[in-house]
Amino acid sequence: MYGRIAYDALNSRQKENYNFQKVAARLADYGFNSIRLTDDWQGADFIAIHIDGETFLKVQLKGRLVIDRKYLGKGVHIAFLHGDDLYLYDHDGLVTHLERSGLIGADSVTWHQHGQRSWPSPPAWAITYLSEYRLPA
Repeated sequence: MYGRIAYDALNSRQKENYNFQKVAARLADYGFNSIRLTDDWQGADFIAIHIDGETFLKVQLKGRLVIDRKYLGKGVHIAFLHGDDLYLYDHDGLVTHLERSGLIGADSVTWHQHGQRSWPSPPAWAITYLSEYRLPA
């Protein structure tokens, strides 16, 4: 029989496949069918379709909390795993929140000059903000 794999031993493509499977399984618990795309379509790695027949999400899979200008205005949701929790948030909604709250102020070089910002581990403000976007196991 096969043993559990060591995530750190996977290459980047294998990690992306692994994370997609984990996220898709969790989304299935919440009524979503996930369809993997062969290339990033309108900023999405996959489409999540809810059983309600009306909810259709373009999802970008990430390994951490992130914002990026290239996703602005595309209706993209970001999915990332943190511990046993999956977070699935509206990218533009988070950017708006960060701008209004001053969390990405004028001194944020990564956002203002490079057009992106990420946090390896979500800070306290993010856990609070993301609580409504948390899909626990």
